[in-house]
Formats: sequence, C-alpha cells, structure tokens
Amino acid sequence: MSRALHSKSDFLGHPKGLYICFATEFWERFSFYGMKYLLLLYLTKYHLFTDSMGLDVLASYAALVYAMPVVGGVLADRYLGMRKAVSFGGLMLVLGHLGMAYEGHQAYIAAGDIVRDEQALRIFYLSLSLIIVGVGFLKPNISTMVGKLYGENDPRRDSGFTIFYMGINSGALCATLLCGYLGETYGWGYGFGAAGIGMALGLVVFQAGQSHLQGYAEPPFPEQLKQSSVIGLNKEWTIYLGAIASLALIWNMVQQSHQVEWLLNGLSLAVISGLLYFILNKCDAVERGRMLVMMVLIFSTVVFWALFEQSAASMTLFADRVTDRTLFGVDLAASQYGSFNAAFIILLAPLFASLWIFLAGRNWEPSTPVKFAIGILFAGLGFGALMLGAANVNETGLVVGWWLVLAYLLHSMGELCLSPVGLSAVTKLSVPRIMGLMMGTWFLATAYSEFVAAELSKIAAIDTATAIDTSSALSAYTELFTFLFYVGIGVGLLMLVISPQLKKHMHGIK
Repeated sequence: MSRALHSKSDFLGHPKGLYICFATEFWERFSFYGMKYLLLLYLTKYHLFTDSMGLDVLASYAALVYAMPVVGGVLADRYLGMRKAVSFGGLMLVLGHLGMAYEGHQAYIAAGDIVRDEQALRIFYLSLSLIIVGVGFLKPNISTMVGKLYGENDPRRDSGFTIFYMGINSGALCATLLCGYLGETYGWGYGFGAAGIGMALGLVVFQAGQSHLQGYAEPPFPEQLKQSSVIGLNKEWTIYLGAIASLALIWNMVQQSHQVEWLLNGLSLAVISGLLYFILNKCDAVERGRMLVMMVLIFSTVVFWALFEQSAASMTLFADRVTDRTLFGVDLAASQYGSFNAAFIILLAPLFASLWIFLAGRNWEPSTPVKFAIGILFAGLGFGALMLGAANVNETGLVVGWWLVLAYLLHSMGELCLSPVGLSAVTKLSVPRIMGLMMGTWFLATAYSEFVAAELSKIAAIDTATAIDTSSALSAYTELFTFLFYVGIGVGLLMLVISPQLKKHMHGIK
C-alpha cells in the first residue's frame, strides 16, 4: 500500500484533509443551491420577467456553470494547482453571491409598460458571471483533491468519497431550506446574501486547513507560474487577469441565450465529429465497441438531466403557482421543495449502495446500460406523478404538495441509478489516450442538458407579468409534464431494449 492507513494526519479513520474538502464543498454547494432555486422566482416575481425571459437567463447560466469547470480543471492541472484554483474560484463566488444580494427597486407596471431597475439588473448579470467563473475554478478541483489524499490501493477511497458526497447533498439540503425561506419570506437579498456568507465561510475553512492537504493541492511546476507571459505579467497573474477579462464575454452571453446555444451546438458538433473520426480510424474492434457504447450512454444522460433539471425551472414555478405547499401543517416556500432531492439522496444512497452489493453477490446486478435505463424511467415516472396530481386537485383547485414530493422521490431514485455510475463508466469504457477528452465530453453533455431543460420548460411558459390564472397555468404544466413523462418512459424503454447489445459491445466491462 502506497500510504499508511493510520497516521497522525488522520481523523476518524480518514485524512484530515478530507474534512477540509467536505466543509469547503458543503459551503460551495450551500451557496450554489441557495441561489439556484431562488433565481427563476426572483426574476419573474421581483423583476417581472416573463417565464421565457427568466428561462433564457436560467438556461445560459446553468449551461455555462457546467461548461466552465472543463477550463478550470485544465488550468489547475497544468499551471495553478488545486489550492490556488479553489482559492481564486471561492473568491469569485463570494463576490458573485454578495452582488446578488443587491436587489435595487422592484419592477412595476406604469401605463401598461414594465419599469425595471436596469442598474440592479446589470449588477445581477455581473454577479452571475462571477459565480460562473468561480464554479469553473473551484468545482472540478475539490473532487480531484479528495482523490489525491488516498493512495492508489487505499481501501478507504470509496468510503472517503461517500463522506464527501454527503457534504455535497448536506449543503444542498441546508441551502434550499434556509436560503429559500429567507429569500421568499424576508426578501430576495437575504436569501442570496446568506448563500454568499456560506461561501465565505467555506473559503475561510479551506484556507485554514491548508496544512492538512499534504501538499497535493500545490502547483505542479511552481517556477512556471513565475515566468513572464506575453503581456509582461507572470503566468499566474495572467491567468487571473484573463479570468477577470472573461467576465465581459460571460456577462453578455448570460443575457443572450442564443449565443450560448450556438456555442453548445458548435462544440457538440466538433466533439461528435472528432470522436466519430477517432472511433472509425484509430480504434481496434474492442475499443470501437466500447467507445460507441460510451457515446450512447452520454446521449442518454442528456435526456435524463434535461428531465431531472426541471426542478429549478418548471417544477419550482409549478410549486409556486398551482401547488398547495402545506405539509404537516407547515407552509413551505416554493424554492424549499428543491430540498427533497438532497434529503432523499442522503436517505437512499446507502440503501442503493447496499442493494447493488447484494445483487452483485448473486450475479443479479444490472449492467451499466440497464442502470441508465432504470434511471431515465424513474425520471419519466416522476412526471407521471405530477400528471396524477394535476388531475386530482384539492377543493381550492391546487395540487396537493405530496405529489411534488413523490416526483422528487422518483427523480432522486433515478439519479442514484444513473449518476454514481456515469463518471465510472467514462473511466472504464474510454480509450485511455483520450480520457481527458471524454471527461470533457461528459461535462459538455451535462451543460447541454441544462440548456435543454430550460428550453423544455418554455412549453408551459406563462408570458405575462399580470395575475396568473391557476386553471390555465395548471393546464400548461399538465401539457409539459405529459410530454416529459412520455419522453422519459420512451427513452428508458428504448435503452432497456438495446441494453443487451450495448453490454455485448462493452466486451466484459460491467
């Protein structure tokens, strides 16, 4: 074993650095989810954006926030190291979230026109840009850091990542409950501000715990960072300055969703063309089969996440407009319903892990393609629950909140079938010499699905700033959820049908 299992640097059987990463990721996810479920409500209720306008912003933001980690990861690997990248990203996140706390004055209607605080909106778009850059530098490197703390054959690695995964979901759970409550009850700025304070705490914890990271987060070639760049500054400050300069481009793209769509389409076309050329001309028969299976799985994840990520889009508006949100006598805010996903993940993750082990011991464990199919089917069934809820409203004409809880339960079960095995499948099926490209392709697919999710939500868009009729809104959401139900069930069944062929071309990889 490359590293002693028990040393003075351990705490409760794991490296102390794990808990530093846990705390940092907890607060990063706290800040991210604290803002995510408030975003669309804030735009449509405070700045009186139409649904389509708000969804355009959400689409651009969500897509870019998942695309930027590809750039941040490369810069950290080649130049900055994880410590500097996380520190810079954390600072950008703090500034972005605190900027979101500035509301300006609420929009109002005068002589039939909507009057908005344009200065506040400019600050809002700048804040979103800071968050996008911050996530790009921080998100990919915290996870990598956890892996570095364990030796190659250290049996504690999986357990360590499980603890880390709980940090992600614990942060999401606390954020959606607290920030959602503050934002919708006392004012949007309180919810966004709490998210910023959370990220500041995470940054403090990370800086204070540097000694426990055992040097694995340092730059790979420190002397290289001191070398002069073409603009006269050293390379480290050139990277920081370049990231800051990119804010202008991102600020514009967040407001122009069609530009993000062009970017995603262009990148996707280039990646798919390049991969097909590589598969057809550079791979042997075994590699070719595995790579084609990987491409099918990646395409299927776009469908799953496009359904799943309705949570911050159509499902949040559904909770706000047509749902009786009272559960056990407590009236939840619409954004707080997003907490059910994190809660179910925390509760069910150990059960699903045990289930796979139990089935594997009897040679009954589903193959990776079958797990993907089951995950997509669960996503579709979640919208089936919402269809039933919409067809059985209570005496006030609202959907009982428990239907939304059931949808989140089904979606969370789908996530546990698909998400944990996704990145593992990339590492197992990809040709080693293009592993980095395949990881980038995985994140690009996630970014694309975020954009698609917001676009799909427009099926139920209500483009008026005036009072919303509950009956017509309910009809619009029923149309959307019916379509998503059939998409999920159809694609899930298709994946089940082709799974034997996919498994065959995986050539022994489970």
